[in-house]
Amino acid sequence: MAVNYNKLWKLLIDKGMTKTELRKIAEMSSSTMAKMSKNETVSMDVLIRICEILNCNVGDIMDIKKED
Repeated sequence: MAVNYNKLWKLLIDKGMTKTELRKIAEMSSSTMAKMSKNETVSMDVLIRICEILNCNVGDIMDIKKED
């Protein structure tokens, strides 16, 4: 399975927030943000914190697709 965070990046643009601002508010490490930028998996705890900050659901920030 492959994850994709394009929905998150679009949501940040809509809310006028940068990745750096989100990283600081969500208390994420820069390596976690780098993983997300490369569409790599991160912990569910991080995803929940992001959803709480952005007032959304996990499906609003990411997609999971079956790899070919």
